[in-house]
Amino acid sequence: MKFWRRKRSKENDSSPVVSVTIPDNVEPGEEFQIDVNSRTVRVRCPPNSRPGDSIQIKVPANIESPPQSEDTTSKSDFTEIFEVEVPSGVQPGQSFALFAKGVRVLVTCPKDGYPGARIRFKLHSALTQKPETTNEMAEIKLKYNKDGWQRVIRSDMKFQWVRVDDNGEVESIFRFDIEKSAYVRKFNLLAKEDKRIGAGILTLIPATEAMVDSNIKFRDNRDLVTYSHIVTNQAKSFAEKSEWFYGICHEHLFIDWSQGIIALNIRRQFLLGDSVDAVMSLSRTDLRKEWRFQLIGESGIDVGGPTREWFQLVTEAIFDPDFGLWKSSAANQMCMEINPASEFFYEDYLVYYRFLGRLMGRALFDRQLISGHMVQFLYKHLLGWPITFADLKQVDEDVYRNLRQIETMVGDGDGDDINDILCLDFTTTKEILDRKEVVELVEGGADVEVTNDNYHQYLEAILKYRMLECVRFQMNELLLEFFDIIPEPLLTIFDFQELELLMCGLPTIDMDDWRANTEYSGKYNAIGSDHEVCQWFWEVVTEFDQEMRARLLQFVTGTSGVPARGFGVLQSNGGNIRKFTIHGITVGECFYPRSHTCFNRIDLPLYESKKELSERLKFSVTMASTGFGIE
Repeated sequence: MKFWRRKRSKENDSSPVVSVTIPDNVEPGEEFQIDVNSRTVRVRCPPNSRPGDSIQIKVPANIESPPQSEDTTSKSDFTEIFEVEVPSGVQPGQSFALFAKGVRVLVTCPKDGYPGARIRFKLHSALTQKPETTNEMAEIKLKYNKDGWQRVIRSDMKFQWVRVDDNGEVESIFRFDIEKSAYVRKFNLLAKEDKRIGAGILTLIPATEAMVDSNIKFRDNRDLVTYSHIVTNQAKSFAEKSEWFYGICHEHLFIDWSQGIIALNIRRQFLLGDSVDAVMSLSRTDLRKEWRFQLIGESGIDVGGPTREWFQLVTEAIFDPDFGLWKSSAANQMCMEINPASEFFYEDYLVYYRFLGRLMGRALFDRQLISGHMVQFLYKHLLGWPITFADLKQVDEDVYRNLRQIETMVGDGDGDDINDILCLDFTTTKEILDRKEVVELVEGGADVEVTNDNYHQYLEAILKYRMLECVRFQMNELLLEFFDIIPEPLLTIFDFQELELLMCGLPTIDMDDWRANTEYSGKYNAIGSDHEVCQWFWEVVTEFDQEMRARLLQFVTGTSGVPARGFGVLQSNGGNIRKFTIHGITVGECFYPRSHTCFNRIDLPLYESKKELSERLKFSVTMASTGFGIE
């Protein structure tokens, strides 16, 4: 492979005149703040100008530039050009992976390309600077694949998901595969006259087609966050990631108080209604300004206490199943999922989901917590992570098991058509206020029989319906408002377990209660907690810090949430009491601990030492949800 290094022209820092676009919602005569060549400058909107207009300003040469940290400046000033031969089997428009300067990069074959043709592509020098990892576990995380899916960088500096086989090669998937296929949500943003609220259409697309930027820009087009920052911080501990995330929000995305403070006056007796009206009346610019809460009729100045109380009370109210917008998951009573029937509870039900999107985004922005643990796949939607068929198990284990049986029946190849046995068509049912309604999965689905030839399309349609389509309108509004506050690239440093901890906080875990309400089965059934390996397990867990205990709880139960009445009422699929269970297996059955979240069980091999147990357990718990790739 050949490459050339091409110098980029540096910005002319001494230029006294720059062009500025007036931000949304800035009125004539009002001031706004911009960043110019590492300087913060205040600009007054001319009397005859309006938002969207371009004006020229002079920047005084004696303005003092604020100090820049390593996380907000780019060390490189060149682009490298590579020449590579298109591999055999790659078609025009298809992407293929290669290594350039030691980094796995995804390149797209041009429309006029063909196998054997030599093509050139540009590679930003940031990709050739490997991030510094902080410890051995970080090294492992960067190379780990989640369910065979790995996030890689493209030559155009966008992140993309790829399917990687056992040999580390990118694998193509040409039709739905119950083991390999995955989907990622995508927004098609739309223009809208009302600039206070975003608009878009949410869909599920194959994971290999989903892309997200690897950088965030200042208004003057300088880099605020780059690929290198994201990869470096992704390798750090959860605490370090969180601090970096909050630092970017507070120091660079937060709109200074001099631009205005948002006063939200709320009546306690009409808490939710007043809160929805107040927050939804704000412009998109207001969402990153300073908010101060005042409970009408109550004395006190908001210096943090009223804000914390507001986030807690409002999220408790909106996640309350009796309110009708959310319901407890059938697979995990500690987790909430969107109620598909919410449209029958309120005529303006979508406003509540828009409000919740702003609420969740602002909570992250302000280091506040929300009182509601969501089902796992919703965190994946927030992060743009692949949704796989296995995620159905976290929603409804019975549906998952029945659909897997279809795959098994066809795979047996006994010659019988599944339509003769199951009599299925391309429909499903949804429950609305205690009555069931038939839903077509495809147009005319009631007239399309499920056969051995099209059953994989049926499985795909069911997956898309359960993971998005049944609540697409609600999720669409929530995500649109959420990303008005939090830039999507900023979240790529987290996995879905970390996002739950970031939004809901680390749980308070009573170790005595946990241990007292644990059951033992398998190889540990006879002597239970007295077994040497079980004693090692609890010793290791006791030595864990608060974060690792929360991750273990997520690994085994699917959420970091602890029932208010303790581990004695821990529930499983269907709402039945199913206590935390340690199931003994041989090392030959499984080398690492594995979990069964549907019934709160961890399979713990019969290790020969406490050290081995500790290492394997930490690896399984920490690697349970990572999926970022760089070689």
